[in-house]
Amino acid sequence: MQGQLSFPVNAFLITSLLLLTSFPLFAQAPTDRPEVYRDIYHDTSAPAYAYTNAPPMDSVQRRVRPIEHRHVPGMLPTAPDRAMQSFALPRVAAAIGKNFDGLSDASNGSALLFVPSDNNIAVGSTQVVETINTSYRVINKSTGATSLSRQISSLFSGMSGLCGQGATSPNFSDPVVLYDKKAARWFISIVALTSDFNTGNQCIAVSSTSNATGTYHRYAFTFGTNLFNDYPKFGVWPDAYYASYNMFTPTAYAGAKSCAYKRSAMLAGTAATAVCFTKTQEFSLLPSDLDGATLPPSGEPNFFVDLFSTTTLHLFKFHVDFVTPTNSRFTGPTVITVPGFTPACPSTFTCIPQGGTTQQLDALGDRLMFRMPYRNFGTRESLVITHSVKTSTAASAIRWYEIRTPNTTPSVFQKGTFGAGSTSLWMGSIAMDKVGDIAVGFSKSSSTTHPGIGYTGRTPSDPAGTLESMATIFTGGGSQTGGTANGANRWGDYSSLVLDPSNDCTFWYVNQYIPSNGSFNFRTRLASFKFPGCI
Repeated sequence: MQGQLSFPVNAFLITSLLLLTSFPLFAQAPTDRPEVYRDIYHDTSAPAYAYTNAPPMDSVQRRVRPIEHRHVPGMLPTAPDRAMQSFALPRVAAAIGKNFDGLSDASNGSALLFVPSDNNIAVGSTQVVETINTSYRVINKSTGATSLSRQISSLFSGMSGLCGQGATSPNFSDPVVLYDKKAARWFISIVALTSDFNTGNQCIAVSSTSNATGTYHRYAFTFGTNLFNDYPKFGVWPDAYYASYNMFTPTAYAGAKSCAYKRSAMLAGTAATAVCFTKTQEFSLLPSDLDGATLPPSGEPNFFVDLFSTTTLHLFKFHVDFVTPTNSRFTGPTVITVPGFTPACPSTFTCIPQGGTTQQLDALGDRLMFRMPYRNFGTRESLVITHSVKTSTAASAIRWYEIRTPNTTPSVFQKGTFGAGSTSLWMGSIAMDKVGDIAVGFSKSSSTTHPGIGYTGRTPSDPAGTLESMATIFTGGGSQTGGTANGANRWGDYSSLVLDPSNDCTFWYVNQYIPSNGSFNFRTRLASFKFPGCI
């Protein structure tokens, strides 16, 4: 959620800053029954380039996105990490290709100042689309030139309801962009909120062609009054676009909602349905997102995973039936045991050091990080996931897993914790290319360096559970300052590592940095890189 500091503080803004474990659970319908939602509006837009940006707001509004936290149950904070990589490999073999600036806080409009950035990208055959808080940019993949830059709200111009409110209201949050590789379509979503931040609508636009500047099939969904669909994450699957939310009432956490949006309808621009399940004891589930040319076996469910404790992941299987929604099933959890860890910043949540300031940053160590890529190699299926953990030498390091056979007997095939001495690594995103190379992008910072952007990875010939030594994508020129009330502890909330579908070898990554000390002056950086063994 993005809280506008000039607004009176309401119940949600207060409770969203408290620990999740202190929230009363919201009594809902039995969680094993599907919930069915029909779009409250749908149409097909004019070409995206035909919509002009709405005028800026009348006055500068600083908007800090509060974030709900929880203490991950399990081991004591003093417990050692049981998967720490104990030796260094040579520098990561993947070489950087493109490396250029993306959107910045100024892209949100001269009168709108945001933290954190909510940066995210998707890559198509000829274009790259980047989103941040309220804006998006279409980029020529070959040249890096901008083809179109707009407010995301412009995609929903003319719609009724919250999604169509445009620049008359600043209440948009949590954008996600994906590329549906099998259909060659773009998927862009954002949350629209009422002025009291108590009710959210999900706004979704699916391009009608492979051109991200063209027309879009547009949809709006609501989950009810006084229900806010926070922190949405999406994944593409053959039968649906799958989503996860942390749901809130004005005063309480209402559980983790998982939804399947009817993909075939959205590709055609016809009326669409969402089938959802709510699990009140789960938090920040991630849906699987299809990578590669090979589809999952016919009828295979989508997979949802969350960080349930400091020794376990929970895996759920979502089978949706849009013809007879009552036949839909959200089964699990299957408990996957992982080596014990301490979450990054386990008690304070904010502990990432920065050079030149005592202000520390939030690690979001209480959740898995976007995305959770799925890949079918024909002889095996894999999910890869990452999150942030504490080490004995730094506030945060990268923990990662490869989970195989998710639909039968899911288990951790390999895992590791990758650290960089006294430098903290966090805000990771992970992916796997078509030959099994794994890459991880992340933020990096220390008490003597400003936050920067790095990456690492591994090839199938590296020792299991290891990553090669990291390389730098970009070194930031400043640290985030200005006090917690101004959002100086907020960073990213997510970053995005994806595969180029043209060759299924080239990784593209986006993350944020600060060019000079400040609290509302982030910029983003896009980079591509590729391992030499993938051709």
